[in-house]
Amino acid sequence: MREELRKRCELFVENRDIIKSAFAWESAYVYPMCSGILTARGVRADTQRLMECRDILKTNTGVFSNFRGVSRLAVIAMLSLNADAGLMMAQMLELYGKLKEFFWGSEYLTVAAATIAEMAEPSGYDEIINKTSSIYNRMKTAHPFLTSGEDSAFAALLAMSELDDSCIEREMEQCYSILKPYFFSGNSVQSLSHILALGEGAAEQKCRKALEIFDALKARGLKYGTGYELATLGVLTLLDVDRNLLIQDITDAEAFLKGQKGFGAFGVGSRQRLMYAGMMASCDYVPDLHSMQTAALNGVVALVIAQQAAICASAAAASAAAAASSSGS
Repeated sequence: MREELRKRCELFVENRDIIKSAFAWESAYVYPMCSGILTARGVRADTQRLMECRDILKTNTGVFSNFRGVSRLAVIAMLSLNADAGLMMAQMLELYGKLKEFFWGSEYLTVAAATIAEMAEPSGYDEIINKTSSIYNRMKTAHPFLTSGEDSAFAALLAMSELDDSCIEREMEQCYSILKPYFFSGNSVQSLSHILALGEGAAEQKCRKALEIFDALKARGLKYGTGYELATLGVLTLLDVDRNLLIQDITDAEAFLKGQKGFGAFGVGSRQRLMYAGMMASCDYVPDLHSMQTAALNGVVALVIAQQAAICASAAAASAAAAASSSGS
């Protein structure tokens, strides 16, 4: 196992434990997701800082706000990474209000607002939001029964790319058509196609690489999840790295996490564990988010947004499902 990868995995577990100690009684799926947001930046969780950001969120939102739902800790984690968390909170709320002019309010929409606030300049907000609405409408037209609130986050990240709407739609549809025969869930394939649309190259080439990574892991006894985890497979596919090296890194990270408390047989589950192993393996090959200060993002920088949005959207989906299951029992 590469030493740098080992250190990142250790930081991932440490961050999860710090967050879990600071915020008890949350869904087990939320802690590693928030840890992933911090670990991707190489940041060690600071309990005092997280609590300060929790208070900022609480002060600026009502008790029934979607910012206080299952995405609450994700928002707190994002705020903690910003030097001026109060300003970023105000920007998130401004964006959320603008997005609600086009979408129903939801916890997925808070993820979209947080992602835009993190990556874009305020001068570009209106253009991005209008483009987000346009892309979402294209998604809805193509797949009226599959497209829902969770896709607003993906539409937002696609809106921050330099691709035009028609190109995005064409790429998404080509990738969806190619990949759908290989996976059961059309909704998950749609999420994967959203991510792949950000990448350069032909749709056939990107889809083939995604399937090669999936099959190579399966050959090692590691079955990648075919639900919401597929969005993160898209992030791995877009990485400019030798496939064999990437597979080895994912294998090593998965083996390390499997030996940690909360990631074994009685933890988050093998597919979640493999997804997070993939995230840890990808970190060394993703550019530094804060080195980019422009709203006009190319495909490489959009990869950073894809990584963050995939983490948040999948965790929100998992947590919402857990909440629904609990209330129904």
